[in-house]
Amino acid sequence: MEETAPQKGTVTQRAIERITAMIREGELEPGERLPTERELAARLGISRSSMREAIRALTVLGVVEARHGSGIYVTRLEAGDLLETFGVVADLSRGPRLVELLEVRRVLESTAAALAAARITPERLAEVEKHLAAMNATDDPEEILAHDLGFHREIAAAAGNETMAAMLEGLSSRTFRARVRRGHQEEGAFARTRREHAAIHRALAARDPEAARAAAAAHVGAVEEWLRGRLED
Repeated sequence: MEETAPQKGTVTQRAIERITAMIREGELEPGERLPTERELAARLGISRSSMREAIRALTVLGVVEARHGSGIYVTRLEAGDLLETFGVVADLSRGPRLVELLEVRRVLESTAAALAAARITPERLAEVEKHLAAMNATDDPEEILAHDLGFHREIAAAAGNETMAAMLEGLSSRTFRARVRRGHQEEGAFARTRREHAAIHRALAARDPEAARAAAAAHVGAVEEWLRGRLED
Protein backbone atom coordinates (compact mmCIF):
# COMPACT_ATOMS: atom_id res chain seq x y z
CA MET A 1 0.00 0.00 0.00
CA GLU A 2 1.47 3.35 -1.03
CA GLU A 3 2.11 5.89 1.74
CA THR A 4 0.14 9.12 1.65
CA ALA A 5 1.99 12.42 2.12
CA PRO A 6 0.91 12.98 5.76
CA GLN A 7 1.85 9.41 6.75
CA LYS A 8 5.16 9.71 4.97
CA GLY A 9 5.92 12.90 6.85
CA THR A 10 5.21 11.16 10.15
CA VAL A 11 7.43 8.20 9.25
CA THR A 12 10.21 10.54 8.19
CA GLN A 13 9.94 12.46 11.45
CA ARG A 14 10.25 9.22 13.42
CA ALA A 15 13.35 8.37 11.43
CA ILE A 16 14.85 11.78 12.21
CA GLU A 17 14.08 11.33 15.91
CA ARG A 18 15.62 7.82 15.94
CA ILE A 19 18.84 8.95 14.26
CA THR A 20 19.20 11.94 16.58
CA ALA A 21 18.58 9.61 19.53
CA MET A 22 21.41 7.36 18.28
CA ILE A 23 23.70 10.40 18.30
CA ARG A 24 22.46 11.68 21.64
CA GLU A 25 22.93 8.29 23.31
CA GLY A 26 26.44 7.83 21.89
CA GLU A 27 25.56 5.05 19.46
CA LEU A 28 26.82 7.39 16.73
CA GLU A 29 29.68 9.75 17.53
CA PRO A 30 30.64 13.04 15.84
CA GLY A 31 32.60 12.26 12.67
CA GLU A 32 31.34 8.66 12.55
CA ARG A 33 29.92 7.14 9.37
CA LEU A 34 26.23 6.21 9.44
CA PRO A 35 25.07 2.75 8.37
CA THR A 36 23.95 2.67 4.76
CA GLU A 37 20.54 3.99 3.81
CA ARG A 38 19.39 0.41 3.21
CA GLU A 39 20.67 -0.77 6.60
CA LEU A 40 19.08 2.12 8.47
CA ALA A 41 15.75 1.68 6.70
CA ALA A 42 15.72 -2.03 7.55
CA ARG A 43 16.71 -1.39 11.17
CA LEU A 44 13.96 1.20 11.66
CA GLY A 45 11.37 -0.66 9.60
CA ILE A 46 10.66 2.14 7.14
CA SER A 47 10.95 2.65 3.41
CA ARG A 48 14.19 3.79 1.84
CA SER A 49 12.43 6.86 0.44
CA SER A 50 11.40 7.94 3.96
CA MET A 51 14.93 7.31 5.20
CA ARG A 52 16.29 9.36 2.29
CA GLU A 53 14.05 12.27 3.30
CA ALA A 54 15.18 11.99 6.92
CA ILE A 55 18.85 12.08 5.88
CA ARG A 56 18.17 15.07 3.64
CA ALA A 57 16.49 16.95 6.51
CA LEU A 58 19.32 16.16 8.92
CA THR A 59 21.81 17.38 6.32
CA VAL A 60 20.03 20.72 6.06
CA LEU A 61 20.08 20.99 9.86
CA GLY A 62 23.83 20.39 9.92
CA VAL A 63 23.57 17.13 11.87
CA VAL A 64 24.95 14.89 9.12
CA GLU A 65 26.95 15.50 5.95
CA ALA A 66 27.38 13.60 2.70
CA ARG A 67 30.93 12.84 1.62
CA HIS A 68 31.13 12.03 -2.06
CA GLY A 69 31.95 8.40 -2.62
CA SER A 70 32.24 7.71 1.09
CA GLY A 71 28.80 7.89 2.66
CA ILE A 72 26.91 9.89 5.26
CA TYR A 73 28.72 11.05 8.39
CA VAL A 74 27.73 12.72 11.63
CA THR A 75 29.12 16.27 11.58
CA ARG A 76 31.33 17.70 14.30
CA LEU A 77 28.04 18.93 15.83
CA GLU A 78 29.45 22.38 16.44
CA ALA A 79 27.10 25.16 17.47
CA GLY A 80 27.78 27.24 14.37
CA ASP A 81 26.68 24.42 12.07
CA LEU A 82 23.64 23.40 14.09
CA LEU A 83 22.39 26.97 14.52
CA GLU A 84 22.84 28.03 10.90
CA THR A 85 19.11 27.67 10.26
CA PHE A 86 18.51 30.05 13.17
CA GLY A 87 20.18 32.75 11.09
CA VAL A 88 17.81 32.01 8.22
CA VAL A 89 14.83 32.65 10.50
CA ALA A 90 16.34 35.99 11.50
CA ASP A 91 17.10 36.85 7.89
CA LEU A 92 13.52 36.27 6.76
CA SER A 93 11.84 38.00 9.68
CA ARG A 94 10.19 41.36 9.19
CA GLY A 95 8.22 43.90 11.17
CA PRO A 96 7.29 42.94 14.75
CA ARG A 97 9.15 39.63 14.50
CA LEU A 98 12.38 41.47 13.65
CA VAL A 99 11.85 43.62 16.74
CA GLU A 100 11.50 40.43 18.80
CA LEU A 101 14.78 39.15 17.39
CA LEU A 102 16.47 42.44 18.29
CA GLU A 103 15.16 41.99 21.85
CA VAL A 104 16.82 38.59 21.94
CA ARG A 105 20.01 40.03 20.49
CA ARG A 106 20.01 42.77 23.15
CA VAL A 107 19.90 40.17 25.92
CA LEU A 108 22.60 37.99 24.36
CA GLU A 109 24.84 40.87 23.28
CA SER A 110 24.83 42.42 26.74
CA THR A 111 25.57 39.05 28.35
CA ALA A 112 28.38 38.37 25.89
CA ALA A 113 29.88 41.80 26.58
CA ALA A 114 29.80 41.20 30.33
CA LEU A 115 31.48 37.80 29.95
CA ALA A 116 34.02 39.26 27.54
CA ALA A 117 34.93 42.03 30.00
CA ALA A 118 35.91 39.33 32.50
CA ARG A 119 37.62 36.99 30.03
CA ILE A 120 39.02 39.00 27.13
CA THR A 121 42.71 38.62 26.36
CA PRO A 122 44.95 41.57 25.46
CA GLU A 123 45.22 40.20 21.92
CA ARG A 124 41.46 39.98 21.46
CA LEU A 125 40.97 43.42 22.98
CA ALA A 126 43.45 44.77 20.43
CA GLU A 127 41.33 43.28 17.63
CA VAL A 128 38.22 44.94 19.04
CA GLU A 129 40.09 48.23 19.14
CA LYS A 130 41.20 47.80 15.51
CA HIS A 131 37.58 47.53 14.37
CA LEU A 132 36.66 50.58 16.44
CA ALA A 133 39.52 52.61 14.93
CA ALA A 134 38.54 51.52 11.41
CA MET A 135 34.93 52.60 12.01
CA ASN A 136 36.15 56.01 13.17
CA ALA A 137 38.42 56.40 10.14
CA THR A 138 35.76 56.14 7.43
CA ASP A 139 32.39 57.57 6.45
CA ASP A 140 31.61 54.76 4.02
CA PRO A 141 28.44 53.03 5.30
CA GLU A 142 29.47 49.59 4.03
CA GLU A 143 32.90 49.79 5.68
CA ILE A 144 31.42 51.05 8.93
CA LEU A 145 28.90 48.22 9.03
CA ALA A 146 31.53 45.62 8.12
CA HIS A 147 33.68 46.72 11.07
CA ASP A 148 30.55 46.89 13.23
CA LEU A 149 30.02 43.19 12.55
CA GLY A 150 33.69 42.44 13.20
CA PHE A 151 33.62 44.40 16.46
CA HIS A 152 30.71 42.38 17.82
CA ARG A 153 32.10 39.10 16.47
CA GLU A 154 35.34 39.57 18.41
CA ILE A 155 33.42 40.32 21.61
CA ALA A 156 31.22 37.24 21.18
CA ALA A 157 34.33 35.10 20.68
CA ALA A 158 35.96 36.65 23.75
CA ALA A 159 32.95 35.66 25.85
CA GLY A 160 34.08 32.05 25.50
CA ASN A 161 30.66 30.55 24.78
CA GLU A 162 30.50 29.03 21.28
CA THR A 163 26.74 28.51 21.36
CA MET A 164 26.09 32.12 22.29
CA ALA A 165 28.56 33.28 19.64
CA ALA A 166 26.77 31.21 16.98
CA MET A 167 23.39 32.64 17.94
CA LEU A 168 24.76 36.17 17.88
CA GLU A 169 26.35 35.55 14.49
CA GLY A 170 22.91 34.77 13.10
CA LEU A 171 21.21 37.68 14.82
CA SER A 172 23.92 40.21 14.04
CA SER A 173 24.72 39.48 10.43
CA ARG A 174 21.11 38.77 9.51
CA THR A 175 19.93 42.12 10.93
CA PHE A 176 22.46 43.83 8.66
CA ARG A 177 19.73 45.32 6.49
CA ALA A 178 18.00 46.93 9.47
CA ARG A 179 21.20 48.66 10.50
CA VAL A 180 21.81 49.80 6.90
CA ARG A 181 18.36 51.37 6.74
CA ARG A 182 18.96 53.09 10.08
CA GLY A 183 22.26 54.48 8.85
CA HIS A 184 20.77 55.87 5.68
CA GLN A 185 17.47 57.16 7.06
CA GLU A 186 18.34 58.53 10.50
CA GLU A 187 20.63 61.54 10.57
CA GLY A 188 23.60 61.10 12.87
CA ALA A 189 23.06 57.36 13.34
CA PHE A 190 26.64 56.46 12.51
CA ALA A 191 28.04 59.09 14.89
CA ARG A 192 25.94 57.63 17.69
CA THR A 193 27.01 54.14 16.71
CA ARG A 194 30.66 55.17 17.02
CA ARG A 195 30.01 56.60 20.49
CA GLU A 196 28.15 53.48 21.58
CA HIS A 197 30.97 51.23 20.38
CA ALA A 198 33.52 53.40 22.16
CA ALA A 199 31.59 52.98 25.42
CA ILE A 200 31.60 49.21 25.02
CA HIS A 201 35.33 49.23 24.31
CA ARG A 202 36.06 51.37 27.38
CA ALA A 203 34.17 48.93 29.58
CA LEU A 204 36.05 45.98 28.09
CA ALA A 205 39.40 47.73 28.56
CA ALA A 206 38.46 48.50 32.18
CA ARG A 207 37.49 44.84 32.71
CA ASP A 208 34.11 46.07 34.01
CA PRO A 209 31.42 43.46 33.25
CA GLU A 210 28.45 45.53 34.43
CA ALA A 211 29.52 48.61 32.46
CA ALA A 212 30.03 46.42 29.39
CA ARG A 213 26.60 44.86 29.87
CA ALA A 214 24.92 48.27 30.11
CA ALA A 215 26.80 49.74 27.15
CA ALA A 216 26.00 46.79 24.88
CA ALA A 217 22.32 46.80 25.92
CA ALA A 218 22.08 50.53 25.19
CA HIS A 219 23.71 50.05 21.78
CA VAL A 220 21.37 47.31 20.57
CA GLY A 221 18.45 49.02 22.29
CA ALA A 222 19.00 52.11 20.14
CA VAL A 223 18.52 50.05 16.97
CA GLU A 224 15.50 48.35 18.53
CA GLU A 225 13.94 51.69 19.49
CA TRP A 226 14.51 53.06 15.98
CA LEU A 227 12.86 50.03 14.40
CA ARG A 228 9.88 50.21 16.74
CA GLY A 229 9.41 53.85 15.74
CA ARG A 230 9.50 52.92 12.05
CA LEU A 231 6.80 50.29 12.57
CA GLU A 232 4.60 52.73 14.49
CA ASP A 233 4.94 55.27 11.69
